[in-house]
Amino acid sequence: MGFSELLEEVGGFGRYQWIHVTLISLPGLMMASQNLLNNFVSGSPAHHCRLPANHSNLLLNLSHYQVEREQLLKVFIPMDSSGSRLDRCRRYVEPQWQLLANQSSANGSEPQTEECLDGWTFDRSEFLSTTVSEWGLVCSMRPLKQMIQTIYMGGVLTGAIVYGGLSDRFGRRSVLIWSYLQLGILGCSSALSPSYTAYCVIRFLSGMAVSGVILNGVSLKVEWIPTRERTLVGTLTSFFFTFGQMVLAGLAYWLRDWRKLQVVVCAPQFLFFAYSWWYSESARWLVLNRRSEDALKSLHRVARVNGKPEVIDRLTLEVLHSQMSKEMESSGSSLTAYDLLRTRGMRRISVCLVAVWFSTSFAYYGLTMDLQKFGVSIYLMQIIFGAVDFPAKLMALGMLSYLGRRVSQATCLFLSALIIFANIFVPTDMQTIRTTLACLGKGFTSASFTTVYLYTGELYPTVIRQTGMGFVSTMARIGSMAAPAVLILDEVLPALPSVVYGSAAVLAAGFACFLPETLNIPLPETIDDVEEKWSGRIPAPRQEEGVALKEGVVSTEGVALKDLKEAEGTGLNAL
Repeated sequence: MGFSELLEEVGGFGRYQWIHVTLISLPGLMMASQNLLNNFVSGSPAHHCRLPANHSNLLLNLSHYQVEREQLLKVFIPMDSSGSRLDRCRRYVEPQWQLLANQSSANGSEPQTEECLDGWTFDRSEFLSTTVSEWGLVCSMRPLKQMIQTIYMGGVLTGAIVYGGLSDRFGRRSVLIWSYLQLGILGCSSALSPSYTAYCVIRFLSGMAVSGVILNGVSLKVEWIPTRERTLVGTLTSFFFTFGQMVLAGLAYWLRDWRKLQVVVCAPQFLFFAYSWWYSESARWLVLNRRSEDALKSLHRVARVNGKPEVIDRLTLEVLHSQMSKEMESSGSSLTAYDLLRTRGMRRISVCLVAVWFSTSFAYYGLTMDLQKFGVSIYLMQIIFGAVDFPAKLMALGMLSYLGRRVSQATCLFLSALIIFANIFVPTDMQTIRTTLACLGKGFTSASFTTVYLYTGELYPTVIRQTGMGFVSTMARIGSMAAPAVLILDEVLPALPSVVYGSAAVLAAGFACFLPETLNIPLPETIDDVEEKWSGRIPAPRQEEGVALKEGVVSTEGVALKDLKEAEGTGLNAL
């Protein structure tokens, strides 16, 4: 007996759960905008060195003589190493007029060049304004563009730690409401950023709020859903994030100005804040925090909305305490992240999952954070990359059911690596093939994410499941922080980022092969269960601070209080 039985009593997955899940899932449309916003806010328009004022006037005068502008620019700006376009970071010290007649320099030597001392001229056909064009984040300053995304992901990681603890202390609902407000205020304020530094600080704080929204939203949503519906509901609600990627492309194409785009994708948070007061706090959390009367009121409210008024008289404090006695008892256990590595079986699982989570996130954001490299419209690429998630997630569900978890995980990672490597050898002028392979790679990394969520929950025992989810999802956030930084390596060798992303995926596929299969196997409840099932031995009981771990102390549905603060780790599929 446990909390799931109480949920069935008050209507199971009824009207309240439909409304509750829908309202919490709607912000997922905008969470994709936050995570991938840098593709458009910091898009890099085509550019070249701005000419000195006297040369600019001369260029204007000569254009009246029907001399093509591109031909005139060659007098002032050299061609790049490919010889197909103007150099983006250098200009001639003196105009090379002989080039108008297709002649080389008079003395046969290379003309002297210099850096863009007067700034840059940016093309406005694709973007009207971006942080790159406003603050000159090109050439030697180009790494600062990717640094924005790394700082944002650092905020997401920090938010997971900070808001995870706060939600355990103050509740999921309170922290979720605050996160909506914080993201709305900071997100809109970022459009007023006067400098690069100010923008990075606000994006870091916005990342913390995004983490609070996603993690507490998932926890509050899952804790009101009966067990048998969780997998289906989790998969279906993840499509809000998928569709949100396409919404972002539409908004960015419509506005094309980074400040306006910031406001439009963040303003809906005020709407979410307004209706979030309707949410009921997690009854499980209330009981484990000795607020049983409040939990009873929440359960009575759910029963009324679900059309079960007759349950209200039967559901009393005594019934509530008897149903959740095991969960309340388990709240005294002192399991920590150390227990994830304490035994042979747990070490094997944790080490392998760290590699899988890190590499999946690393490759996923490596593919999605540099859409301009494909030479196709960045808006079209964003829509395609969003749409490919639909078949990818459905494919993952089919593979999980028929091939098992281990084969599905290793296959998705290996195929994504294979496609990333294959794209290295496709010439840049074959854009259709490059785009197709990129979409396939992104699809397999999405399928890998879908697989690892389910797999991780089945591998870790109930008594430490949420702590384990929090631990490995932290590795995924570190991977998402590292991915944008690797893109800078293309200055050394254009193929180097792809080599790094693909190698990480291959390595993770190897680690996945050492994970035990969990298809049609009952969930483990204790660490002893893990050792007995997958290591062939039972460890000695652990005694620490007078607390003995007893087999069966927590039901399959029970979640320890210390584990609950990590429950939000299961929401990473929205990151």
